Amino acid sequence: MIELPQGTAFNRRIPKQKFYENLSVNAELKRIFIEQINVIYWRNKISPNTVNIAAGEAVSEIEVIEIRLNQNSLDKRVLQLIDREVPYHILFLLMYEEQVQAWIGYKEQSQGGTTAFKAGTYYSTEWLSANELSLRLDGLNMDAVYEGFIRQIAKGRLDGTPGGDIKDAVARDERRQKLQKEITALENKVHREKQFNKQVELNSELKRLQKELEDLI
Repeated sequence: MIELPQGTAFNRRIPKQKFYENLSVNAELKRIFIEQINVIYWRNKISPNTVNIAAGEAVSEIEVIEIRLNQNSLDKRVLQLIDREVPYHILFLLMYEEQVQAWIGYKEQSQGGTTAFKAGTYYSTEWLSANELSLRLDGLNMDAVYEGFIRQIAKGRLDGTPGGDIKDAVARDERRQKLQKEITALENKVHREKQFNKQVELNSELKRLQKELEDLI
């Protein structure tokens, strides 16, 4: 699945109650923890202390957290909550029966000089068998390792970015996703519109959005 040095092994079970009993979690999210999650394990700590890789400017550790599920999906708000509460970058492995899915959020340090992080766009693999999921530990420092995980999981979504900067790549991908949603909604609106003048106006806006999307691809 993911071949990591033995020194990174942590293998501690984390009671899922820790994430909803002592935090301001609403009733719906608490129910999701209870119903969708079976057990949570903190599997690995990837850091300069556990692997022969230099520290990064933004990334000091990458935690590998395994979440075993009671169903083949998990509400993304669970990952967002864990990402907010754990002050490190996280690679999630979701497990259901014999299948596994890797998830990772692009996580930046919050503004204002605090140690908190905010996770933005999340990327995931398809559901795979354990021997089909292959993630490499690549890079000369922790920043590069983290970026490598994101690019491997995101696959083509972050390819072809001028300059190769991960922050720019994620921002471009977020804009692409937003544009695609706006284009779909506008196409539906055009089909429903009966007035010719309004159709012309909507089509003009549609072409503008399509051109912007083409320029990003």
